[in-house]
Amino acid sequence: MERAGGDLEIATVLRFLDVAVDALAAAREEVDALNVYPVPDGDTGTNMYLTVSAARDAVGEAIAAGAERDAALAAFGRGALLGARGNSGVILSELLRALTGRLARRDPGERHAAAVANAMHEATEAAYRAVGRPVEGTILSVSRAASQAALERAEQPGARSRDVFAAAAAAAREALARTPDQLDVLRHAGVVDAGGRGLSVVLDAGETVLTGRRPPRPAAPTRVPVPAPPTEGDLTEEGPAYEVMYLLDAEDAAVDALRGRLDALGDSLVVVGGEGLWNVHVHVDDVGAAVEAGIEAGRPHRIRVTHFAEQVARHEREQRAQQTERAGGRAVVAVAAGPGLTRLFQDAGAVVVPGGPGRRPSTGEVLAAITGSGAHEVVVLPNDADSVRVARIAAGTAEADHGLRVAVVPTRAQTQGLAALAVHEPARSFDQDVLEMTATARHARHGAVTVAARRALTMAGWCEPGDVLGVIEGDFAVVGADLHEVAVAVLGRMLAGGGELVTLVSGEGAGDLAERAATWVGGAFPHVDVVVYDGGQDRYPLLLSVE
Repeated sequence: MERAGGDLEIATVLRFLDVAVDALAAAREEVDALNVYPVPDGDTGTNMYLTVSAARDAVGEAIAAGAERDAALAAFGRGALLGARGNSGVILSELLRALTGRLARRDPGERHAAAVANAMHEATEAAYRAVGRPVEGTILSVSRAASQAALERAEQPGARSRDVFAAAAAAAREALARTPDQLDVLRHAGVVDAGGRGLSVVLDAGETVLTGRRPPRPAAPTRVPVPAPPTEGDLTEEGPAYEVMYLLDAEDAAVDALRGRLDALGDSLVVVGGEGLWNVHVHVDDVGAAVEAGIEAGRPHRIRVTHFAEQVARHEREQRAQQTERAGGRAVVAVAAGPGLTRLFQDAGAVVVPGGPGRRPSTGEVLAAITGSGAHEVVVLPNDADSVRVARIAAGTAEADHGLRVAVVPTRAQTQGLAALAVHEPARSFDQDVLEMTATARHARHGAVTVAARRALTMAGWCEPGDVLGVIEGDFAVVGADLHEVAVAVLGRMLAGGGELVTLVSGEGAGDLAERAATWVGGAFPHVDVVVYDGGQDRYPLLLSVE
């Protein structure tokens, strides 16, 4: 996030905020659904989105008013502080405020990579200090892992800021996947920590801005089963009944005493800020005492009180309403060729039918998935040229025998199915939804890398068993001896016609082929975004598409 001269680049900060806000907006419902700790009130994603949005708006307003770099960065921290919502939002505001503050104070002799790593480390330390009783398996653990990875990467020769941020984002995704092992309530619910997921989204946004690549989604559970009633903590008879938040004008020296007073009153205490302005968050039974503690320390204002029982009841009513709306609504059935691809399609809400080379689904299997979805409108993604006809027969049978409305989007590759599902929107009319998904799939040019099993004549010439074959739009276009070289050749040909997004899906036993291909694209086509997934498919070490 720095220019060659060493200063923090405001334009890059603005770009980061734009990407982070958009990413949090896209992930908001997912993160809300993960929210089971400390209170299952389903608002963590929304709170983190609002927190970063406030920071972006504050920086934009400051620049529009003619603010220079230091004033704009101060507005960043103040905007995050003032706009922070909820437990995770307040912690995130402190992480962002400490991070940009440390980068702005960078010593001219300090290497860029070291400055970024040290800033992440100091931000993590500040977040831990802000929390009254830190709990592992939360956003704090994810931040700690990210900052530690950043420090280790910065020590390596030739490390750049982008390398440090990429290492931190990768470590955050790994730490996020470990959170259920650290916190019982997460393990019992079968989810990762919501705040940690939100932080991972923010770090991924930073990696995207600095490297031009889209990091892979974490292979972590993101679907929430109906949780058992909590046996400890908030929302129990012994737990606090209210969330109290307020901004506080107070001298720094008064805050330590405030923390002690609030910590004795309740839990989930977070106090962030400095230089006379603080954001206070705590869960208590005695709202009056929590506010009085603020009055003793200074001047509390913008006081917000939430009754957990009412908030959770409202969240449950909204979930039931959404489930009722979805019941009998629209579903997507997708054929998936590997365990990783199965997770990707399921995470996006599709009903999955196992498939792929040597295991193509039968008409009966596709029909069972259509009728078993419980929806009146169904979109089928066969994701394989030979399965399109099977899907159409199943669709016709479902319409004739079961009175369902079914459409087949003729996707002929797994990557086309992923692209189509990304634009699926149940709120649109059925015809319009099918049209958009079909158009997107057609614009996703697909390719693959595989290994020849026998001697044959291809469009690229003769191949022998063990040769590496590059496939473009279903035709063999490259014959070579090295997986990476063939992958690069296929990508080069496909990108020669233009493209903004490359999707790479790594197959079983492919090693780092997808990551090396992504690195090549980043160097040869820096304007192109790259996203990498672990598909686990057989026979194809690499599947790819260009949009």
